[in-house]
Amino acid sequence: MSRSIKKLTGLVAATFTPLTAEGEINLSVIGPYIDYLIEKQNVKSVFINGTTGEGCSLTVDERKQLAAAWCQHGKDKLEQVIVHVGCMSIKDSQELAQHAASIGADGIAVISPSYFKPVNADALRLFIKEVSTFAPDLPMYYYHIPSMTGVAFDAADVLNGIEQVIPSFQGVKYTGTDLRDLGQCVCYSQSHNWSVLFGVDEQLLGALVLGVHGAVGSTYNYLGCIVNKMLVAFDNGNHMQTRALQFEFMEVITFAKNLGFDVSVNKQVMSEVSGLAMGPPRLPLLPCPVSKAQAIALKIKDFSQGH
Repeated sequence: MSRSIKKLTGLVAATFTPLTAEGEINLSVIGPYIDYLIEKQNVKSVFINGTTGEGCSLTVDERKQLAAAWCQHGKDKLEQVIVHVGCMSIKDSQELAQHAASIGADGIAVISPSYFKPVNADALRLFIKEVSTFAPDLPMYYYHIPSMTGVAFDAADVLNGIEQVIPSFQGVKYTGTDLRDLGQCVCYSQSHNWSVLFGVDEQLLGALVLGVHGAVGSTYNYLGCIVNKMLVAFDNGNHMQTRALQFEFMEVITFAKNLGFDVSVNKQVMSEVSGLAMGPPRLPLLPCPVSKAQAIALKIKDFSQGH
């Protein structure tokens, strides 16, 4: 890689994709969205077109338009814009990677294909490598989310030796609950100065103890300010405050899950909490009843106002 790399740390918002009532991407929301993240949540890095952003339900052209808008509006405002470029087709992923490099993205991430699945870590490592060659100067991150991909072999096995075939590799977004595997990722990454970002928001404290460098999550869109306080408390060694904040956070998520908490509900919650028009999800996800989102939003606002 020819340029210096800024390590990805702290909170990263996994962003929603704003859609119009007719289901088309709504780029006009991106500018105000960025301002909201920075001014209201103190979150200055984003992970776009991922699971929260319904990336796999978008066309390649839509994903390009969104990436360009985030980079354009985020210039001199956001610290890092990471573009998820994973697709079922390696050709589509390569096209998106090349585009991300051309618009000034700060990094790219790739999820495992999930229809024709890689049979082992070697196959997945090769897929990531072939995508990275289309953006060789951009940091590459592996996005590990076995609950969605069904690809359940250890992320640590994917990382093992990956630096020998992908010079641009810079870390992993780990959205899983296997702390043994997560710990192995952190351990292996230490000597390479890679970033390990945790993606299960309500279990963040357990990952912090293992030494992750930050977190990528959907709830940081509207609870980033609170979780940032948790990170500061942890860094200062105030474990009682850290645990108290994590327990309260867990209570909010448990309340939401008991009502039913998926991407479509979460998207409507973001609209209720932020006042930004995120719009509906795209099929096969179904719109969330507003009353459900309002109940969760009220719980979130009570939590936020208490801190």
